Amino acid sequence: MGTMDLLNIQPKDLKFPFQIRKQSLCSMQLTNKTDKYVGFKVKTTNPKKYCVRPNTSVISPGETCTVTVTMQSQKEAPPDMQSRDKFLIQSVIVPYGATTRDITSDIFNKEDGRDIEEFKLRVIYIPANPPSPVPEESEEGSSPTASATENGKKNANLLDAETSSFEISKNSSEAWAIISKLTEEKATALQQNQRLHQELDLLKTELNKQQSKTSSVIFAAFVGLLGIFIGYFMKKWAIKS
Repeated sequence: MGTMDLLNIQPKDLKFPFQIRKQSLCSMQLTNKTDKYVGFKVKTTNPKKYCVRPNTSVISPGETCTVTVTMQSQKEAPPDMQSRDKFLIQSVIVPYGATTRDITSDIFNKEDGRDIEEFKLRVIYIPANPPSPVPEESEEGSSPTASATENGKKNANLLDAETSSFEISKNSSEAWAIISKLTEEKATALQQNQRLHQELDLLKTELNKQQSKTSSVIFAAFVGLLGIFIGYFMKKWAIKS
């Protein structure tokens, strides 16, 4: 925690969770320790990389102002995850009732004899997704409790593996049963189809026979009628003669 005569600044360093191609946020609290109005301004050595809101403002006596710093997304991580960026907070007493509009760059000009207080903050990068710690075994060997826990985990893993194997085997058996059933149903359907074709062929043959017999009967009847007509006309002709 950084302590000044005018402002109490927390935290001392700005820590940003670092992740490539993603923005990162960090905030700090500026508390006015005095009974006067205090104006402040936030500067950084890399203004294109960071966005500060608000970067200037006025804090009433005893009040706290939260400043949010946004680090723009980065294409690559710096070497060893070390940052050289720094922030500078300047603070000065301003007239009673002053507002943010009254905060200009001239207010923080030391050449005018103003009592300007400054506080520097470092930038620290922390991994956005730190790896979970893995406990290491001591050189003298693991404790009985640790061994029991490890054995329990191994047994649980073996049980899971056996269960998975059983499930796979079970699923495979069910799949083969379904395939066999479908194969049988397909064979039965093919047999029924062949039987229907055979019955259809027999039916066509019977129809052809029936049609043949009908044609023969009709032809015979026609011949008989023709003979009768011829005989009738022959008799008539013989009588006239």
